[in-house]
Amino acid sequence: MDLKLETCSSRSCYRVLFLLSAFTLLLLTILPSVTSSVTYDHKALIVNGQRRILISGSIHYPRSTPEMWPDLIQKAKLGGLDAIQTYVFWNGHEPSPGKYNFEGRYDLVRFIKLVKQAGLFVHLRIGPYVCAEWNFGGIPVWLKYVPGISFRTDSRPYKVAMEGFTRKIVEMMKAEGLYESQGGPIIMSQVENEYGPMEYELGAPGRAYATWAAKMAVSLKTGVPWVMCKQDDAPDPVINSCNGFYCDYFSPNKDYKPKIWTEAWSGWYTKFGGPAPHRPVEDLAFAVAKFIQKGGSFINYYMYHGGTNFGRTAGGPFIATTYDYDAPIDEYGLLNEPKWGHLKDLHKAIKMCESALVSADPTVTSLGNYEEAHVFRSDSGACAAFLANYNPTSFATVTFNGVHYNLPPWSISILPDCKNTVFNTARVSFQTYKMIMEPVDSGFSWASYNEDTASYDDNSMTVAGLLEQINTTRDTTDYLWYTTDVNINPNEGFLRNGQYPVLTIFSAGHALHVFTNGELEGTAYGSLENPKLTFSGNVKLRAGNNKISILSIAVGMPNVGPHFETWNTGVLGPVTLNGLDEGKRDLSWQKWSYKIGLKGEALQLHSLSGSSSVEWGSLIDQKQPLTWYKTTFDAPAGNEPLALDMVSMGKGQIWINGQSIGRHWPAYKASGSCGECSYSGTYSDKKCQRYCGDPSQRWYHVPRSWLRPTGNLLVLFEEWGGNPNWISLVRRKVGSVCAHINEWQPIMRTIKTYGSLEVAQRPKAHLMCDPGQKISAIKFASFGTPQGECGSYQEGSCHAFHSYDIFEKNCIGKQWCVVMVTPEVFGGDPCPHVMKKVAVEAVCT
Repeated sequence: MDLKLETCSSRSCYRVLFLLSAFTLLLLTILPSVTSSVTYDHKALIVNGQRRILISGSIHYPRSTPEMWPDLIQKAKLGGLDAIQTYVFWNGHEPSPGKYNFEGRYDLVRFIKLVKQAGLFVHLRIGPYVCAEWNFGGIPVWLKYVPGISFRTDSRPYKVAMEGFTRKIVEMMKAEGLYESQGGPIIMSQVENEYGPMEYELGAPGRAYATWAAKMAVSLKTGVPWVMCKQDDAPDPVINSCNGFYCDYFSPNKDYKPKIWTEAWSGWYTKFGGPAPHRPVEDLAFAVAKFIQKGGSFINYYMYHGGTNFGRTAGGPFIATTYDYDAPIDEYGLLNEPKWGHLKDLHKAIKMCESALVSADPTVTSLGNYEEAHVFRSDSGACAAFLANYNPTSFATVTFNGVHYNLPPWSISILPDCKNTVFNTARVSFQTYKMIMEPVDSGFSWASYNEDTASYDDNSMTVAGLLEQINTTRDTTDYLWYTTDVNINPNEGFLRNGQYPVLTIFSAGHALHVFTNGELEGTAYGSLENPKLTFSGNVKLRAGNNKISILSIAVGMPNVGPHFETWNTGVLGPVTLNGLDEGKRDLSWQKWSYKIGLKGEALQLHSLSGSSSVEWGSLIDQKQPLTWYKTTFDAPAGNEPLALDMVSMGKGQIWINGQSIGRHWPAYKASGSCGECSYSGTYSDKKCQRYCGDPSQRWYHVPRSWLRPTGNLLVLFEEWGGNPNWISLVRRKVGSVCAHINEWQPIMRTIKTYGSLEVAQRPKAHLMCDPGQKISAIKFASFGTPQGECGSYQEGSCHAFHSYDIFEKNCIGKQWCVVMVTPEVFGGDPCPHVMKKVAVEAVCT
């Protein structure tokens, strides 16, 4: 070009150059810019030149419905979030090679645009491996069968596929103008996911892959930073970040990178066989405040709304259909109080400190054995302080800037002006709710269809030996039939003495049902901790030929671990018969016939058209295994979230109007350690468990958008046998409103040097009904040492006699009321020198 400029002298030559220049300027105008407007330093992400402390929350678009998205996003915004984080689910978007799905619950562009409309940012975790308790960790099953492939390591076939999908998503985002550098909401992306532990196990191939993944991502030129979580050696300019219940200990691998917490675990996932995890909001708020006081600049709650593992998306295996996660917004899209409200107040307090937090590193001062102050000061004079008490059992009174402050155990107070306390992590003022599941009808009228336990068709195959399940089914179904013939000599001794032989089956998982000549002999199943299982039981064989059929059942594919694509499922043997005259007979290597899936699946009995293709019978045997049930119902009035109460059933799957709700397994009772829960002290997923001895999951979310006004088709497949007459459709709604507020005694003194006070309001119990309702009754009230939780409070050894009177006087007949939590209000101190609290439960009508 330079040569042409020097030698161009004709008018036509200059006209060409002018047109070329104009065309170039036009391209620069219309093409998306990838000039970075999101950068970072060690204090924060810098968005359009402004350092920010950013609060984010995970909402996974496939775990809810498009109709739910606007409300979920708006509630996140009202909760004080700046950003929404989501994974990108590869196996949902590319279910077969080159065949893409970006519709319905997988409409990623629509979801991100809704976030933009709400004025929030997006952290897009492309991965494309996600873990996430999602089937196969989000990797498509077909990828397992690409020759020479090895997942998540220095494997050329895997890297080609992984880069191809990552590039497709990036180009899609660019085409829609969704990166912040284009005026869109995406301020940060993630490549890979929690790869550090994998790299450690794989060694050199893992390190090579991690380096390649980082360079590949950066080469895509999105104009926004990339992160790699749990990746201490993330190469520049990629930012390494932390995941966990606590991340205050974390530091990025370079001093000029910001401190990012990609997953602040708001709770934990539910597994079939496990109790419901609960993380007290006081501890979660404490963890977040501790991270901020240590210089943290970006926090994401995993999850902010967990949602539902619809269909067969749950992985692990043994991950429940619910993915509620004890998140601030519950599975159904309702606020989980007081978690949502208390965190909202925390976010307000942090934002009040933002100018100081992003300007300087903290000065740390010891205030006692367990107490310290973190103080941030800006050049403009802004000052913010975090006063911490790390003692899990004792209150502390500390002196800071000449003022005395009272700190509950395991708590942090936030002082945006270094004087006045606006928030303490352990002092929860938001009310909570007693949620109820209210039946909306008197039950369903069911028809039934029995699954054939010994049918074969053109899709059946017979081979010698036992086949691995996933390699046989390609994960198109949870079910695989293994069937073989066993010939019994008429002279066998057990035929005379009645001591039937023992059949022993060793399986790699996850569950199985054993049939002899079409009759159910028994069931076995594993667990998340030990998916392998053994069945051993007597089988009623007869003289001559017998058919032994094993229905092997997968409960989600693995989602984490080195080379998990090689993990096995199904009956791998040995399979033996013991107790014959010959002793033990090994059945493992004789001929076995295989049938993929169920007859009802092949007939698509769950669909509107398929359900009418067979003759359904009336419900006679309520405990019949391997039975399909169907009914129709009208959508109930109102807009409350809906669910199915499946407590009377065993195990199987549910469909509404042809769409899969997911796996049900209420017969799998929760085992664990449930009991009193203290917010203080280090949290783990085994702490504060609930509902031991009850079904791990009883209720199954029915999205209202899946319903028509009338004639909705509900289809169940029941493996074990249950009583469908007890199934009911329920509304999830508020039954009671509660407040559970700790007393505290802030020490207010005038200090000569500063002449200031600690301005901490006395604690108050707030009760509020929905618009149009009023408080009609006080079910429980106690100022003292009440125990329990909303819906199951009990008086403790200390109780103020006038507790009920005070709340009835101040609250009955009102939409909302406030009662001060002090001994004077309740007629005096019922137990001096004991730290007290108030618990109250009210009914709104």
